[in-house]
Amino acid sequence: MSKKRTLDTFFQSTAPKKARVASDQTPKPNTDAGTHLAIPYDNHPTYPYSIPHFPSQIASGLSEVPAAEGKEINDQPDLDLLYFQPYIPKSIEKQLFEFLRQDTTVFGVDETSRFAPDGSLIDTQTSKPIPSNKYPTCKPRPIPHCLDELRKITEIFTSSSYNFCLVNYYATGADSISYHSDDERFLGPKPSIASFSLGAKRDFLMKHKPTPPSVKDLTPVTANEKPLKLTLASGDMVLMRGPTQSNWLHSIPKRKGGDSDKGRINITFRKAMVKYGTENYYQYNVGNGGVWRWDGTKGEMIPWVKEKVSSLSRDVSI
Repeated sequence: MSKKRTLDTFFQSTAPKKARVASDQTPKPNTDAGTHLAIPYDNHPTYPYSIPHFPSQIASGLSEVPAAEGKEINDQPDLDLLYFQPYIPKSIEKQLFEFLRQDTTVFGVDETSRFAPDGSLIDTQTSKPIPSNKYPTCKPRPIPHCLDELRKITEIFTSSSYNFCLVNYYATGADSISYHSDDERFLGPKPSIASFSLGAKRDFLMKHKPTPPSVKDLTPVTANEKPLKLTLASGDMVLMRGPTQSNWLHSIPKRKGGDSDKGRINITFRKAMVKYGTENYYQYNVGNGGVWRWDGTKGEMIPWVKEKVSSLSRDVSI
């Protein structure tokens, strides 16, 4: 099984480009193609690069979400899903995919801490700076403006709150993830997880965890039960909530043919309640691996090495 890859520090290169004369209708570097205004960027010591806000076309398109009404799927024991086909409007889903493939990573911090306006971490209850050793294994990153806009909108239509955003990249149909459940204790007893799919179409399989015959008031479920299959298209979103994570497993199997080799991004919003959740997510999704970025010319993720720039060049990295 190919291991799913996370978009940790898959950021755009900022190598200087050859200057050219641009007409009034041609966007200049670091300007919005729609407004021709400078694109705002977020900066933080934990970001390898400044992270741009959504361009105006994407920001405007998000005002039309959800693109379709969510369909409830709760006709099986312990299953509670809300399925949007799609959630992201077709007018922006491709642009959103290209944007996020270049400029996103894993962000968030658990409920015991929060980021102050200056980007520092403070205690949620006291608003005082947290101890320097509170997160010894990781450096939490605030959710940047672009993903925070999507988070806020998602909270409205799912009636849930989230403090973490995880982004996983499936480069080809060979990339997959086996059956598992997001039932960690740090998520609470009945967590809500909003899972977005962008890019290549992939199957999303779910099956009930086996239940022993001795459990009263439950129909025994065996491992041979036929799984529930949702074929996720670009822009779709599945909200898994209630008892789902405690009782169901989900997976993304390998896939051949179609557009499976064109890449897929999975964005999940979730809520970690305690600091172990923060350490778990950064260790699992970031770890100590190298930095990668998307190379549009080669059409693949490549190892990134910070470029040395002269004193006359503007370095936008942190």
